[in-house]
Amino acid sequence: MNIQIDTLAYTNRLRWLAPEQKLLFAIALLIIIAFAHPPMQILIAVWMSIWTVVYAGIPAKIYLKLVYVATLFWLTSLPALAINGVHLSHIHLLPDDSVAGLTFGSYYVYISHSGIEQGWTILTRAIASLSCLYFVMLTIPFSELLQTLRRIGVPVLLTELLLLMYRFIFVLLNTTFELWTAQQSRGGYRTFTTGMKSLALLIGQLLKRTMENYRQVSLSLAARGFSGELRVWHSHRYHSSKRYAIEAVVGCGVLIGLEFWQYAGMVTRI
Repeated sequence: MNIQIDTLAYTNRLRWLAPEQKLLFAIALLIIIAFAHPPMQILIAVWMSIWTVVYAGIPAKIYLKLVYVATLFWLTSLPALAINGVHLSHIHLLPDDSVAGLTFGSYYVYISHSGIEQGWTILTRAIASLSCLYFVMLTIPFSELLQTLRRIGVPVLLTELLLLMYRFIFVLLNTTFELWTAQQSRGGYRTFTTGMKSLALLIGQLLKRTMENYRQVSLSLAARGFSGELRVWHSHRYHSSKRYAIEAVVGCGVLIGLEFWQYAGMVTRI
């Protein structure tokens, strides 16, 4: 998946568009998402999906797989938000909050209506924010994103750490996959006991190989005269698009207008 994401970032249809324009667009939408209500967040997620899948040409299957992984993380946190419990002596304090429940001894465990609403709000905000993140991740190569961050004043030390972390995450994943494949081919996970021993061996070997890779990277940087800053040369030329800029500005304006209209309607009903 990591190699495929990098490939898409270098070959998508919006590759020619200036990274600053795409990054500014995503940041503007993230600011709107922070103050928007769930309907607007859903609208933003759909709009950004159109930019990513239709405009940038990212395969819908890959994009939906990324969204699916994020949804799984939300599902793991949903029970903690939706399920609640109170003592039977305090059950009169929640006449409208309980959707359904059961009594266990002296406690009443129930599905909370407010918890479900909170979980729904978290889901819409997470999906909308991730759609902006995926747009940046799938249309801007990581090295060029770091160059853009440097031009807008982000400290060099921070961008260098991000670059090294980005590389070592991929090295860690590739090493883990190679070790797991080798163990799987030798029947290392046939039983639970054997699987635990194989897992312990995998973690130990993974730590050892990661330290070896770190040492090799350090030696190679020192041999090339590393002075504290990684410089990357980019030959690709970008240009801005008035059509995309107008669409982004008008779209953000419409979203802000709809949000104010929805807020005014809520205040009027109150």
